[in-house]
Parts: sequence; C-alpha cells; structure tokens
Amino acid sequence: MQEHSYDILIVGGGTGGVAAALAALRLGRRVLLTEETDWIGGQLTSQAVPPDEGVWIEDVGCTASYRAFRNGVRAYYREHYPLRPESRAEVHLNPGAGTVSRLCHEPRVALAVLEGLLAPYRANRQLDIWLDTRPVAVQVDGDRITAVTVEHGPSGEQQVVTAQYVLDATELGEVLELGGVESIIGAEGQDQTGEPHALSTADPLNQQAISWCFAMDHLDGEDHTIDRPAGYDFWRSYQADFWPGKQLSWTLCHPITHRAVFRDLFGNPDETPHGGDLWHFRRILARRHYPEGRYRSDVTLVNWPQIDYWLGPVLGVDAAERERHLAGARDLSLSLLYWMQTEAPRHDGPGHGYPGLRLRGDVTGTRHGLAKAIYVRESRRIQAEFTVLEQMVGVEARGPLQGAQTFADSVGIGQYRIDLHPSTRGRNYVDIASWPFQIPLGALIPVRMENLLPAAKNLGVTHITNGCYRLHPVEWNIGEVAGALAAHALNTGSTPRQVRGTPSLLADFQALLADTLGVELQWPEAQRLTPSPGF
Repeated sequence: MQEHSYDILIVGGGTGGVAAALAALRLGRRVLLTEETDWIGGQLTSQAVPPDEGVWIEDVGCTASYRAFRNGVRAYYREHYPLRPESRAEVHLNPGAGTVSRLCHEPRVALAVLEGLLAPYRANRQLDIWLDTRPVAVQVDGDRITAVTVEHGPSGEQQVVTAQYVLDATELGEVLELGGVESIIGAEGQDQTGEPHALSTADPLNQQAISWCFAMDHLDGEDHTIDRPAGYDFWRSYQADFWPGKQLSWTLCHPITHRAVFRDLFGNPDETPHGGDLWHFRRILARRHYPEGRYRSDVTLVNWPQIDYWLGPVLGVDAAERERHLAGARDLSLSLLYWMQTEAPRHDGPGHGYPGLRLRGDVTGTRHGLAKAIYVRESRRIQAEFTVLEQMVGVEARGPLQGAQTFADSVGIGQYRIDLHPSTRGRNYVDIASWPFQIPLGALIPVRMENLLPAAKNLGVTHITNGCYRLHPVEWNIGEVAGALAAHALNTGSTPRQVRGTPSLLADFQALLADTLGVELQWPEAQRLTPSPGF
C-alpha cells in the first residue's frame, strides 16, 4: 500500500466535508477529501435532499460560504437554463418552487456549484479529492490518529493516509467507530441527560428512520410502470402500530398531534410554505419557470413519510444486518413508486394509479433510479467536552427563560425546530419548538482525542438536540468550523482544546471565523427571541 501525507484529511465529502475543506484551504492548508460515492455534497447531492433551512435564511442564519453556495445555485440556473424573464428577475429564485424550502434545486446543479467552489484549489493540488473511497481502518497511538487506511471501491485498492488532523465528515461517524473513539449512538436516557423528551432509559438501537430518496416526473397518458418490487406485497399490507394508516397510502401522521393527515399526490396544489400536496412539497424543477413546452413535466423529489424506513437501525449492528436494512429501504422506496403507479387512489375521480410517473435516475445520477446514498438523519456522535441538551435549546424545556442558552465559545448559529422522525424502536415523531441556537465549540472537542474533529452531524449533541442541529446549513457550519479549527491550530501551533480553554486563543479564533470566513456567531436580538415552532 502506498502512503500519502497531508496537513488535513477529511473523511467524507458530504455537506460538512465540503465546507471543512473550503475553510482549511482558505487558511492555506493542504487537504485530502475522500468520498464514498462518486459525488461530493452529501445531503445536497448524493442523498438528493433539497435543503431544509431556517425561516430567515435569505437574510441571516448561515455562514458566508453557505450563502455563496446558495447564490451559486441561483446563478447557475440563470446562466444555464432558459428561464422566463420574470423568473430570471426573481431575487430569491426558487428553481423547483417547492414548499419545503426557499431553494429547491436539482442535485446535479448543487454538485456543479460545489465543484466550482473547490476547483481553484484542485488546480494547484492544494486539494485532492478521492471519490468512491471509504475508510476501512484507523490507526491510533494513544490520543492521536496516526493513519487512516482507505479503500477505492471499484478496484479494492487500499491506500494509507497520514495527516496532522483527521476530520470525520462521514454520514455515520465511521472514523469514530474504526478508531475506537468515545462515542454514542441512538437515544440517551433521562437518567443521563434529564431531557424532557428523552427516553426513560438509554437505547442505542433507537435511531431515526433512514430514507432512500428518488426523483420522478409525470407524463400523463404514458406508462412508465417499473417491475413489481420483491417486497411489494409486504409493504402493501404493512402498518406500524404507531402509524395511523398503511405505509403505502395517502394517510400520514401529523408530527405533533400524531393524528391522521390526508395528503395525496396532486389534489391540493397549494404552494404556501409546507402546504399543499406531496407533488409540490419537494419539487426540484418547476416548468412554470420556463417557456411553454420547454419541459414536459415538473420534477419532484420523494422524501416523504411513506419512505421512512424504521424496521431496523444501520448503526450498532453487524454488516449483514446493516445491508439487510439498506436493501429494505431501497425496496420500500421502489414499492411506494410502484404503488403510486398502479394502485394509489387518484385525485381526479374514480380509478387508481398514475402510470405516467417516471423514475428519474438521470437526475440523481444512478442507473437504479434512486439517490446514490441513503438520507441519514442521525450519526454516531462524539463524547464531547460539552454536549448540547434539550434544556439549552427547547422552548418547553427552557421554561420561562427567553431564547436558547448562549455560549461564550459560540462558533456559529442555526435555526430549526427539534424534528425527529419515527425511530427504529417504534417511537413516533418528536417534533417540538426550539429557539434559534448557537453552536458551542466545546461540542466539537472530543473528550480524549487530540487530532480528531467531527465535521458533520457527529458533534456533541444528543438524540434529541440532533433534531435541530442536523439540517443542511448547520451541518455546513459545523464542517466549516472544524476545517478552520484544524488549520488554525496548525497555523498557530496550538491545539483545539487549547483554543477553547484559553480566552485569548478563543477570542482570536472567533475573530478569524467572523472576520475572515464570515461565520455568524450570534443571532440578532429580534430573531434570537423568536422560537422555531414545531411542524
């Protein structure tokens, strides 16, 4: 095996990994970024999920580089797509006009923008990117990672990488697991955290559902019915004890009341935020933005409750069981599509099925038609110097206090409700109001390891607070700070632990984040005191 050496190794090229690379590169460091799929971007690309963002995202609530990404997506559509003049002129153009986000877009566009942001650093080999590459071993000496062995999937070739800092930006916290780093999976208990909505006792196998998303369009009058999935008969009849209807149906569960909610495919084309039918919910291409006849159909992204797979976890189980659940998630998603094509009650009168629904694997970059990777809501998390609890951000848990707890070591901000999807142990939604919050640096410092940093959803949060720290702009912020912290530590001869523990070093780092990288460290007063409601 060949050995390669870098200043910083970032394992995982998802949303946080890309942001980490950008920050470290801007601060002058040489970086290797590895990614298990052949697309960087994670949630934004290979998982195909339009960004879930805070209500003030157009004005405040993200880092400067994330805003550059958002602006880049809009600029890409204006430059490359034949938009109508009125759409082109929209300052806050929403390419898909989806109701879930102010910026619903195609995964390939996000990929192009991210590649563009990184391109200048690849040109001079300050940045290397290894795609189709996953970690298979981590070598540790005391409190430091000394090497990471990675494997190129198609060839099976292995390489050893050494770096002064290693950032875990994988979707499931794989470096933490391989390196034996103190970490947590699943749900903590109230006896550990005191959180009002925590389980009474810890359950590591209580994890949020995963989803295998897919894109589709609709060509009425045509037949694009897929082959009947192997597990279709099971999913067609399956209903969880906690769910108000069958898995394959238009009967959904209200995240707060847990009562039945009817939401079909086309029956209510209301485009108000979170309103309307499922078609408009996560639509990623809206043909109304283009001249008549340019596109035959909208394209929508299926990330709906019907494809939440909760029959078993993917963390804390052996490889065979993990693969069984991944296969189950694939089968569930294809079964929903087949059901919609053949048996779903129609919105426009008697009859069943929409055979004109067409799976768009070209949009997600796959031959099988689904996204390249599962949408992961919950990762393995470090045991950190500081852990964010519900009592620090939840409106109900804060009692009469106003706003989230403020942190002297803030390295960013975020805003979203605490949103936990049904779990692999049969617990229904946990969806509760939260305050706009800060990201404390202490949540990025492992209790023991000195040259490892989390750069995704694997920071020091709990199963509960992960519900508001897991969204796209927050993961980006976490990754950006991890990359900046590693580079800053190398540039100044300090350690991440010293940066947090020494007031003068912390002030210097926070100034670097705010003044050089454009990271917002605190909320304006008007937003800070406005809670993010539940669904």
